[in-house]
Amino acid sequence: MLAFICWAGFGVIAYLVLNGATGAFDRWGLLSYRMADSLAFGGPERVFEAVRDATALGGIFLRNLFVLGAIAALLFLRLRREALLFFLTVTSGWLVSGLLKLLVGRERPEIVPHLMAAGGGSFPSGHSFGAAVVYIGMALAFSSLSGRQTVRITVVASSVVVSMMVAWSRVLLGVHYPTDVIAGWLGGAGWALASVALFSRAVHHR
Repeated sequence: MLAFICWAGFGVIAYLVLNGATGAFDRWGLLSYRMADSLAFGGPERVFEAVRDATALGGIFLRNLFVLGAIAALLFLRLRREALLFFLTVTSGWLVSGLLKLLVGRERPEIVPHLMAAGGGSFPSGHSFGAAVVYIGMALAFSSLSGRQTVRITVVASSVVVSMMVAWSRVLLGVHYPTDVIAGWLGGAGWALASVALFSRAVHHR
């Protein structure tokens, strides 16, 4: 049900974007954190450094490093089923994210200067989609280690916060529209949730 809600939200945003109905919201989101005169980052240097650190968590290097570390840890704990589910969730999510970018073909925003290099399509945000898939998928895999519901909820909630930080950092850096990251996060979270449900049944049957 949660996966369906996430993908329904993704579909609504994609429809609005493709029909040009999000221009005012996207422009507001990009300009909200910029100085009116120079369009420079509208905050102290420490905040800017924190934003760059947050976006690095969704980058290829750190994201893949966490994936490999999580799979190794799950195998070490003899949780082969969880390791396989996590691997399938992440790899299939990357394929889906790349395919969606090709299908939509949205150009990156030019409203404000980009504060870091970025390439490829803009919708959905790959950082947002990937961070949601990896961190939420990782939390769902490791939450099985605890029999306490409060611990499981805390672990998953923490992954949601981290992935949202990665997503919004892309807007602050000017390399994505707000609708890119919202749709990317919803798509990634929905994929992580759906994959756990689908792959767990397949693996259990096997």
